[in-house]
Amino acid sequence: MGSIDPRAAEGPTGGQILTFRLGAETYGLDILRVKEIRGWVPVTSIPQSPPHILGMLNLRGAIVPILDLRLRFELASAEFSQKTVVIVLSLHTEEGQRECGVVVDSVSDVVDLPADSIKPPPALSGHAHSGFIQGLANVDSGMLILLDVEDLVAHDLRAAKVPQAA
Repeated sequence: MGSIDPRAAEGPTGGQILTFRLGAETYGLDILRVKEIRGWVPVTSIPQSPPHILGMLNLRGAIVPILDLRLRFELASAEFSQKTVVIVLSLHTEEGQRECGVVVDSVSDVVDLPADSIKPPPALSGHAHSGFIQGLANVDSGMLILLDVEDLVAHDLRAAKVPQAA
């Protein structure tokens, strides 16, 4: 997919955004974080892991934790279908480069988003988990919620210390 843009971690700078759906909402993330998009396949579950960590997947020799974003966002669960996909992300972490997969209902599109079209997220009192929302933008399909995927999965990647090569 190309190299990771270190500026993306500074905040919403615009650029190409991969959009995807969870229920009725549209979310987006920096396309430079996406390593690949795969259809859903069963994963190896990990005992005593949080409900949103579905398990691990062997991806060409790399063991990749798989998270269900519906459960991570405390949304109603949904049956996996032919449209259900795993977005495999390549992320910068304290331990170095890591991969993580997130399960979403479907991938929608890649949009070019100018930086000046991104609005800051509202301050939500008492909502500790909203730090992973980078910003909001209006697109043709409605409101787009931009995610900081490194912040979103940082805690889960620290908890799921697995080797990256077999």
